[in-house]
Amino acid sequence: MRSLWRCSSCGAPYPEEGLPHRCPRCGGVFDRAEMPAFDPQAVDDSQPGIWRFRHAFALPPSAPVVTLGEGRTALVSDHVFGRDVAFKLEFTNPTGSHKDRGVALLASFLKSRGVTRAVEDSSGNAGAAFAAYAARAGIQARIYTPAYASVLKRGQMRIYGAEVIPVEGPRSAAAEAAQHDAEQGIPYASHAFLPAPLDGYATIAYEIYEQMGAPGSVVAPVGHGGLLLGMARGFLALHKAGVLPKMPRLFGVQALACAPVWAVARGGREALGWVTDQVPTAAEGVRVRWPVWGDTLLRTIEAYDGTFLVVEEEAILPARDALARRGFFVEPTSALVWDALRQIANCAPDPIVAVLTGIGFKAPYIPPEGETTP
Repeated sequence: MRSLWRCSSCGAPYPEEGLPHRCPRCGGVFDRAEMPAFDPQAVDDSQPGIWRFRHAFALPPSAPVVTLGEGRTALVSDHVFGRDVAFKLEFTNPTGSHKDRGVALLASFLKSRGVTRAVEDSSGNAGAAFAAYAARAGIQARIYTPAYASVLKRGQMRIYGAEVIPVEGPRSAAAEAAQHDAEQGIPYASHAFLPAPLDGYATIAYEIYEQMGAPGSVVAPVGHGGLLLGMARGFLALHKAGVLPKMPRLFGVQALACAPVWAVARGGREALGWVTDQVPTAAEGVRVRWPVWGDTLLRTIEAYDGTFLVVEEEAILPARDALARRGFFVEPTSALVWDALRQIANCAPDPIVAVLTGIGFKAPYIPPEGETTP
């Protein structure tokens, strides 16, 4: 059977058995063997949520539908910084973030491989999504998290039944712990390394087109890069299908405290020497020093006149509060798009879409009763 995934370095097909998160031959990252193809006539509205786009997913035919009702999120218009902006409310997904779209497909793939237990690492939202969808799929989940991760996110993982293990040190330490388990034979269901989630994020592009037609600009946070890369591929599939006249301009935004993709885009690979994940940031969801999809994302975004932005730390929490004053209660990572909208107000093509990725109830700080934010 033709492999749906191949190593992006040596071209080796994904093994027919097991769940390697990297190529056993060369250590490369697996990706789709072919880019997604979108067919408007193949959209099946009898299927739930994102699964109506299944024809565009790189999943085996035997993979079951694993769903909690993810997708079909609202697109809400507002006027900010002198521009009309449509906010895509990804924080209204079942576990409170866009990660549900990707992890639904990941859980489906795990089931198709007969996986009954798996390990993952996450700073929060992906772990919560994995815990929920693993529970839905009957998979025993173990999740390593940075010790600094929100206690609310860790609690959410536990309530779904996952074993949650905090790890001291930077974000990369949690990943190393999960990879150590993988070396002992526990399947490593990495939302970052395995390519299945990218197709889930592509459904955001399909929905945006359904809701408003062709966007001129799209803004989203960047951690490992999967969200923006998946959306880019979704828009490209729409364009190649002839339903989207041209690609939108894509803007990826990172926190200045840890901004590797922005650094390489501006200063080349040597600029990575200045990047660290040791500096705390309120935008903990994008505190990723070595983004798995960084190089692929750079090539993709720059090929279509996209760019990367950074937000200074002192602007993040005020951005969260500004969004809340408009009725959008999001976590600080999501709020990065607010300052990005300010930065691109004079150059972004219309219409503009900003993706709000995670709900504010998971944030590490919420003002108590009687206290208001500035």
